[in-house]
Amino acid sequence: MNFKRQASEGITVDLTPMIDVVFLLLIFFMVSTTFTKESHLEIDLPQSSSEPAKAAVKEIEVIITAKGEYSINERALVNNQEETLKKAVQKLSDGDTKIPFIITADAKTSHEYVVRVMDVAGQLGFVQLSITTQRSKSK
Repeated sequence: MNFKRQASEGITVDLTPMIDVVFLLLIFFMVSTTFTKESHLEIDLPQSSSEPAKAAVKEIEVIITAKGEYSINERALVNNQEETLKKAVQKLSDGDTKIPFIITADAKTSHEYVVRVMDVAGQLGFVQLSITTQRSKSK
């Protein structure tokens, strides 16, 4: 028997689904990309003047040793009680709570003594509080 062969179609690849996927990916990346808007700040810098800088304003510096002893503006207190500290700070500040209040503590100072000074400063109403540390002297 002699069968007639059917004409076979050539194998083709349909590109339409692939193009659809590429366009969907393109749309996804365009939508999900965040566009950054650069903003610029205008700053007016101060001009220098020929006048010398003013001397430092009166300040209160409480120094705490490693043993917990207080000294205010390089004057040692008789004890480390809260009331003694409060009276000494009030005497030096003359009621002015806007002057800088600096707490300088030794690196080995117990946390209790630093918190006590911060508490006294808060009770008296000081607003400019700075905390510094001193390195312990190694032998």
